Amino acid sequence: MNNKLSIAGACAALAGFFGIVAAGAADAQSSISPAGQEIVRAGQQASQQGPSEFFTGRVRVDPVWAASDEINSSGALVTFEPGARSAWHTHPSGQRLVVISGVGLTQQWGKPVQLIRPGDVVSCPPGVKHWHGAAPTTAMTHLAVSGTRDGKAVEWMEKVSDDQYNSR
Repeated sequence: MNNKLSIAGACAALAGFFGIVAAGAADAQSSISPAGQEIVRAGQQASQQGPSEFFTGRVRVDPVWAASDEINSSGALVTFEPGARSAWHTHPSGQRLVVISGVGLTQQWGKPVQLIRPGDVVSCPPGVKHWHGAAPTTAMTHLAVSGTRDGKAVEWMEKVSDDQYNSR
């Protein structure tokens, strides 16, 4: 019985997290968008090279979804080869990073460099200057979920210097 309650509690917590109303079938039916679900199949969106003006080293960006009227955030899988990193930047509506694989680094302006590993979630509040990338000898992939404001998800700044990157 306790396992069933724990599972039910976990499901309710996940439902609340994703903004889903855990209700009866009639209530659930009324909350479905008239357009219905859309599936974008893996491989339908082309991978992109991270632009050299915003990244140091080899970076691949795989778009997952674009911001829309329904969900005001975009998502992308970003893979940094060893030593690769973003430039300093901010997000007008914040960003969440979920490390999927490898070992990475991130730093908020004025604070020490932090090591990040698979399963770690980095919360970047709106307007906070930061960077993220791979560790020196290990690639890293994260899911980046970025809010948008007035159609903009990021404000790029100067590149992270080698001294800043190596300041651990």
